[in-house]
Amino acid sequence: MKTVLIVEDEPINFRVFSKILTRRSGLNVKGTEDVEEAMKIAQAGDADIILMDACLAHSVYQGKPVDGIKMAQMLKADAQASNLPIIFVMPGNAMEGDCEALLKETGADGYIKKPIVDPQQFVDQILALLPKDN
Repeated sequence: MKTVLIVEDEPINFRVFSKILTRRSGLNVKGTEDVEEAMKIAQAGDADIILMDACLAHSVYQGKPVDGIKMAQMLKADAQASNLPIIFVMPGNAMEGDCEALLKETGADGYIKKPIVDPQQFVDQILALLPKDN
């Protein structure tokens, strides 16, 4: 069974995303906002895709604040984690061009805007980017 790592600093958002994904798709879900834990999960191959909050407000790495953008760059630069698809969760007021620029800047694979108004579309976007089994 495939696993989604949700990197989210708002417990309510994590619960909503987790319930939608487990109930509608049967995916396993792990969650953290801790940079080191997310890196370890990704490097160990314990997730198949990452759902990343772009605006992490509480995450710190080596004493410095790290948002989802920086964390995505760190993951894409890591040899063990670089192939893991990353989907950003963007604020609803994010402009389309800003979202596209963010994908280019980070190497992320897609984005979803909050709030999630169509749960099935949310699930479909994640399933579409999951690596296929050989």
